Amino acid sequence: MSAADVTIKDADDYGEKWFADLSTFEESLLPAWGRRWSVSSEVGRLRAALLRRPGKEIEAVKNPADWRWKDVMDPQRARDQHDALAETYRSFGVDVFYVDEQREDRPNALFMRDNVLGTPEGAILCRQATAFRRGEERAVALALAKIGCPIVRTISGKGVFEGACGIWLDRETIVLGTGVRSNEEGVRQVEDVLRAMGVVNFLRFQIPWGHAHLDGLMNLVDRKKALLFPWQVPYDVVDALIRRGFQIIEAPSVEEVKRGSAVNLVALEPGRVLMSKGNPLTKAVLEKNRVEVLEIEVDELMKGFGCLHCMTAFLERDPI
Repeated sequence: MSAADVTIKDADDYGEKWFADLSTFEESLLPAWGRRWSVSSEVGRLRAALLRRPGKEIEAVKNPADWRWKDVMDPQRARDQHDALAETYRSFGVDVFYVDEQREDRPNALFMRDNVLGTPEGAILCRQATAFRRGEERAVALALAKIGCPIVRTISGKGVFEGACGIWLDRETIVLGTGVRSNEEGVRQVEDVLRAMGVVNFLRFQIPWGHAHLDGLMNLVDRKKALLFPWQVPYDVVDALIRRGFQIIEAPSVEEVKRGSAVNLVALEPGRVLMSKGNPLTKAVLEKNRVEVLEIEVDELMKGFGCLHCMTAFLERDPI
């Protein structure tokens, strides 16, 4: 049949009849990916988290200094404490997912926040700065794929970035730290993918020598309340928080910050946080400022120089 033989009715059968769905990736998460894998807050109600229950890898540690640990963990006690953490999350309605497989020479893999930064549209798969943690991300990528959480970026090239170097303030604002665990190229890659999601405010935090991540120095405990270690948080960051209406709560004890990981807590929802036991001064100052504090014993796990926030990769939080 020639073109001249095509009738108007026949013409309806030709041409492009499919049109692009112009909704955002975030708007398509539930229908396309099965649930709302979205994080743009540190305090919105926690809905899903990724953990690594300590496996055989922690049994291989003989010299703690080789792994930047304080001491050797008792494997059973560490697992019992981790199970209690997971059960606490579940009791608050959090869906707990696990990295089930991991290299047996990667004992720091339980500190999941370093491997993942949750974003409004899924997970950024991080690239560890230290050689003795490289390779953890492969198992994490497999776990994310298994549960259906999209990986929106993998840090690559010469970039290094660990998830604990990012703290969300709101949907358009994130604090990104540079230091020994996060370089300029890694942060540039994070900024690049977040800009496409509508994030417009990037606050830089120079992490001091002797500290690995942001979450040991500052954390959010309510919609407009920030707990921080006052002597080692840059003025520009504090000023930006105040300008945005945040109340600054200063951690009252250096000992609790350094030894008790008092700032390294997890908000279950606005105004309610989970903190490691043994930080009475910090607990008191939070309660004085109308923040509910729940405590949990994780002293065995803390022998790895990490605490609750380090162990928890947020995969879904309610928006605020």
